[in-house]
Amino acid sequence: MQALMIPLFFVLLLPLHVSAPDSVYETFVQCLSNQTNQSDQVSNIVYSQTNPSYTTVLRAYIRNSRFNTSTTPKPTIIVTPTQESHVQATVICTKNIGIQLKIRSGGHDFEGISYISDVPFIILDMFNLRSITINLQEQTAWVESGATLGELYYRIWEKSKVLGFPASICPTVGVGGHLSGGGYGNMLRKHGLSVDHVLDAKLVDVNGKILDKESMGEDLFWAIRGGGGASFGVILSYKIKLIPVPETVSVFRIERSLDEEENVTDIVYKWQQVAPTTDDNLWMRMLIQPVSSKVNKEEKTIRISILTMFLGNAEELVALLGKDFPELGLKKDGVMEMSWIESVVWWANYDNGTSPSVLLDRNPDSANFLKRKSDYVQTPISKDGLEWLWKRMIELGKTGLVFNPYGGKMNEIPASATAFPHRAGNLFKIQYSMNWDEEGIELERNYTAQIRRLYSYMTPFVSKNPRSAFLNYRDLDIGINNNDKNSYEEGEVYGVKYFNDNFHRLVKVKTAVDPHNFFRNEQSIPTNPRVHSGVTRLLLLTSILSLEKLMGGLMYLLLVWDLQLQRMNFWS
Repeated sequence: MQALMIPLFFVLLLPLHVSAPDSVYETFVQCLSNQTNQSDQVSNIVYSQTNPSYTTVLRAYIRNSRFNTSTTPKPTIIVTPTQESHVQATVICTKNIGIQLKIRSGGHDFEGISYISDVPFIILDMFNLRSITINLQEQTAWVESGATLGELYYRIWEKSKVLGFPASICPTVGVGGHLSGGGYGNMLRKHGLSVDHVLDAKLVDVNGKILDKESMGEDLFWAIRGGGGASFGVILSYKIKLIPVPETVSVFRIERSLDEEENVTDIVYKWQQVAPTTDDNLWMRMLIQPVSSKVNKEEKTIRISILTMFLGNAEELVALLGKDFPELGLKKDGVMEMSWIESVVWWANYDNGTSPSVLLDRNPDSANFLKRKSDYVQTPISKDGLEWLWKRMIELGKTGLVFNPYGGKMNEIPASATAFPHRAGNLFKIQYSMNWDEEGIELERNYTAQIRRLYSYMTPFVSKNPRSAFLNYRDLDIGINNNDKNSYEEGEVYGVKYFNDNFHRLVKVKTAVDPHNFFRNEQSIPTNPRVHSGVTRLLLLTSILSLEKLMGGLMYLLLVWDLQLQRMNFWS
């Protein structure tokens, strides 16, 4: 009996499938062919490092030149799906071979975490999945993740001149990352965030299944609206609600320099009080930059620029700011009236009168050297504080600030309504901006040190406990996850800054839908180790009990078989 039991026990423990691949690429392609039953098409969407088009495909959507060097880690494989089934197969096959998967849609990723890694990895590049279907009757659209916002704006305009969508002013941003991280633009105060207008979504989960809002459940649907999609699966598409836009909108740009205007500090101080509280139809972005002085050529000064989007005509805008912000001295001849789509082109820094078709240009392989950081301001910075800030910015020499006002609709939506938490209580969001053109390690160290120092100087003026940050302005300075045994503790460091109190609910969702942390990156949502270890122990106990029952059953059968043999021998 014992001689029979030992081999049977080992047979039960043998893996169902043992693979000894010659290479990751060959194994992956074979798996992809098997999963899709499209071996003839697979070779057209998979790029190994030896493929002549590999470098072109990789570079196309790298928007930060810091991560486009010879020493930057490169993916083993790039997959460029053209069908949803290709995405499903990629998830399954990447998981099967045990390699990390990075998901890229658009490439506007300030820290490059969607296309670099210190461990072997595969990029799932969504740029071919870019269809946009507009339903005018419903005033909705289905948008695939690889589409750009410029393409979305153009397709809406093709169908209607009085519908739009509240999202980024940059037309080359990819829909997938923008919406899953929150998404905001110059209609923020009137219409809220992009994710506030998401009605449905399609996602490929860790098992390769396609889920929609109903099948994924309330918690997961909540998480991918502001919590970052790449922690939970691969977002295939979003269904969005379009918003009404007036036939005429108004824009203007006003610049003032500290060396030429005595009241620049007064204007900035007043802006903090007006921009978040004025009419909801008005959004005033303010840029603050150290520039060369026109008065004293050898010196630097501070220049402020106020760029405005108003959902109305010029006469209404001038009257409004004459009452709320007379310090600007706005005149009607300083305002341009245009259609919504023309304002999209204007905000994208094209000359007034440029055809909207320019929004279809993805500008592949275009990148700057850059670093970004973010903050939230909840109480106005005093005039003395601003004067002190001007001196520090001039000393540093290059880092600029972008003030993006909140208020309006943002005050009406609870922080827990979506995973994006930064709502009421915030006057404005700050983007720290540093761009440079020249390559070089010392230059990069110098410029990144500048922006980090300014960020440090701003500590007294910004949110505290936590010092909050905006997910779509990725910043690895605030925390990195090595996805090891300390994953939860490391994730909590940046997680509470990006998501405040929503972080803990995001961890619960992550633990439920991806318990083994397959979808991970340097700033992904971690799993809860306590829940995970508890589940693991339960599964292990269940497995042991099941194995004992199985072995008991086998022993019983073998005993019956042995008795049967004895009877046969007796009667023979």
